[in-house]
Amino acid sequence: MKNMRTLQKRIAYQLQQGSLDAEVTGITCDSRKVQPQNVFVCIRGNRMDGHVYAEEAVERGAAVLVAERELEGIPEKVTVLVVKDSREALAQLSCAWEDDPAQHLVTIGVTGTKGKTTTAYMIYEILRKAGIRAGLIGTIETRIGEKSIPSENTTPEPVVLQKLFSEMMREGCTHVVMEVSSQAEKQHRCDGITFDYGVFTNIGNDHIGTGEHASFAEYLSCKKKLLRTCRTGIVNRDDKRFPEIIRQSTCRLVTFGCREKADFMAADAALDQAPGVLGVSYRVQGAADFPVRVDLPGLFSVSNSLAAIAVCAQMGIPEKAMQEALSAVRVRGRCEAVPVYPEMTLLIDYAHNAMSLESLLKTLRKYHPKRLICLFGCGGNRSKDRRYSMGEIGGRMADLCILTADNSRYEKPEDIIADIRSSIEKTGGDFVEIPDRRQA
Repeated sequence: MKNMRTLQKRIAYQLQQGSLDAEVTGITCDSRKVQPQNVFVCIRGNRMDGHVYAEEAVERGAAVLVAERELEGIPEKVTVLVVKDSREALAQLSCAWEDDPAQHLVTIGVTGTKGKTTTAYMIYEILRKAGIRAGLIGTIETRIGEKSIPSENTTPEPVVLQKLFSEMMREGCTHVVMEVSSQAEKQHRCDGITFDYGVFTNIGNDHIGTGEHASFAEYLSCKKKLLRTCRTGIVNRDDKRFPEIIRQSTCRLVTFGCREKADFMAADAALDQAPGVLGVSYRVQGAADFPVRVDLPGLFSVSNSLAAIAVCAQMGIPEKAMQEALSAVRVRGRCEAVPVYPEMTLLIDYAHNAMSLESLLKTLRKYHPKRLICLFGCGGNRSKDRRYSMGEIGGRMADLCILTADNSRYEKPEDIIADIRSSIEKTGGDFVEIPDRRQA
């Protein structure tokens, strides 16, 4: 139990009613999870407004309400704080509740349109190979020691995120690698954290539409926030928007790249192939000089691993640990090779937008397959432009597309498939439809 007076020091507010001497037992923004003497933070979401559930939270025992407007009908015994942005307040209160655990960890945040997950895993595996006990937070899972927790969000909500940091400390972790999504930055989930290192992999058109970002400018602005909340930024010099990415950054900058002159550069990049496995090899030059082999396909694997090397070099990680970790790294669902039989290479990849799919298929073509088959679907309740553009790319770049269901959310899978079909038909590409994903 903590006193509200000790938690409120980092937020600006007006006291509508009650006392700051209220004793509280925890913080939540989900009215269904309110426990006696909790702080309930009213969040405005895309579909729900937490202010509507303020009275329900009080009925469940909330001692303090944090809201963006004055609340009516709240018993006098309940403390109400009015803030400008309740998401900012939630993040800062969560940090205070857990006593700022991130300050006691070496924090590495990874953002970008593509490559966040793979780059984060690469950094994590290099740290482990170097004998460092590290935690991992990302799209696939959270890892704390030997424990793996499936992820609901790429970047958890502040209450969960700060609790994970605390648990990592208790388990003896000294470092944490985490993916930082644009939605997380937009919703202030990482407020209160100053990252030791911020990695920016690249930027492309994605996550723009209803429930996501209003425009590319907003999307880029959210991504760039990491370079204002970290001490050292590791940025892709090859990205055509590099000048825009680093504009307004406040950190020390370190660059990596395959084409443009950067602090860490890849030379002599080549595609490697073995039965069932596609990989790359190259030589790091510039601020380091050693050969690298990665059993993940394509030049984006060069770029991702180069980003991991650039950040780990800042921490003084030995070259041998980097080489050994990168040659063995495996990331579930990221160009993940699945053994079938020697004549076929089967890869599972998370490519869920046009930029990622085009990059993936273009890369696989460079390995000269006899036949390239692409099985995919598109998520529902997201911008329809994504399914049209993915259909066009699949039809143009694959020998055969198999259209199937993805996470359809509140849409009918057959409606999504019909949208994809309409764009494939324009290309003249071959396709079949198998809505049942397991069957496909």
